[in-house]
Amino acid sequence: MLRFASSPTGDMSISDLRIALFSHLIAQEKKEDLIIRIEDMDKKKNIDGKDQEILGILGLFGITHTQVIYQSESVRFHSAMALQLVHEKKAFSCFCSDTWIEKKHQEAKEAGIEYKYDDACRNLPAELVIDNTSPFCIRIVKAEDGESFVILNQDKIPTHNFSTAVDDMLNDISIVICTQDLKNDTLFQEHIRDSLEYDKRIEYRYIPQLEGSVSVKSLLEQGFLPEAISNYLISLNAKNSPIRFNIDALRCINKEHLKALDSKELSRYVGFADAEIGELARIYLDEVATTKELKEKITPIFSERNIPATFSKQATVMKEIIKDAPYFDSYDAFKNYVSKESKLQGEEFSTTLRLLLTNAQDGPDIAQIYKYLKNYIGEIIK
Repeated sequence: MLRFASSPTGDMSISDLRIALFSHLIAQEKKEDLIIRIEDMDKKKNIDGKDQEILGILGLFGITHTQVIYQSESVRFHSAMALQLVHEKKAFSCFCSDTWIEKKHQEAKEAGIEYKYDDACRNLPAELVIDNTSPFCIRIVKAEDGESFVILNQDKIPTHNFSTAVDDMLNDISIVICTQDLKNDTLFQEHIRDSLEYDKRIEYRYIPQLEGSVSVKSLLEQGFLPEAISNYLISLNAKNSPIRFNIDALRCINKEHLKALDSKELSRYVGFADAEIGELARIYLDEVATTKELKEKITPIFSERNIPATFSKQATVMKEIIKDAPYFDSYDAFKNYVSKESKLQGEEFSTTLRLLLTNAQDGPDIAQIYKYLKNYIGEIIK
């Protein structure tokens, strides 16, 4: 069993998506199930609907799962196992206030030494524990000379490491994919399970951190295809060093994916379902790399013309000529006819014609554009 955990407190990052992709691929390779764990313990920071957004993104990227588990539904198990550790004297109640802990931190800093909790509450007599009305957290005893650490906060909400360690037990997780910066966290989680005498060893597979990560949602909104994003994330390769997110590399991959699309399918990304418009869009892929940018090139062609004042008179004359012109299959025949009738030449002719056909003063070869626009002339020249 593998798991992918995500928090509904913000947008999913592509670093998290990368972990989900690798978890999915390994689950398929091992013929194991993949579960999705929604880490919704922080009720104040949870954003309504983010859990469904997470699941929607995973589905968009073809990441299948057998079960969705909400971490908050397991709080009773977290509490029960924390109580078990206290009864077995593997954990203890700590009444040290945040103010006192901060004071000790500051003293250690001034002394130039690393702060370590001194287990001041570990060996309190039972009567002092029972009679103490102060807020308390639960700390687990660390093996050997290590520092004890909190597993239940003063509000009795489990810490992330404790809830994760317990949930991985409950869900019978066998393999976990995570980034290298979480190695210390996995050591804490292993100690928690060892203290609970859980004898199954979880295999951790660490991948390099992805720095400069952005949200998956923002990339999709910019017009990057899920297939291109997946391709980019899986292709990243580094043994130990963190990897820097490279938007330019992703743009190159996305452009190639767009070029490989069927013409009609490509046209759908710019609001049509027509192979000729798809081929028109393909021409602009020499200039752009995302579906949003592509749509920004195609939409103006079918929009009201924005003619600069310097070309207004010429455009008015040429528009009437084009509206009354017969159908021309070849661009040369069309161009010669319009040129002859308008008596315009040189840049004055070419710029005016481009403005009327594309609503822009520059762009790809107008002859190539005409090849795919000729059947739409009546629609765009009104």
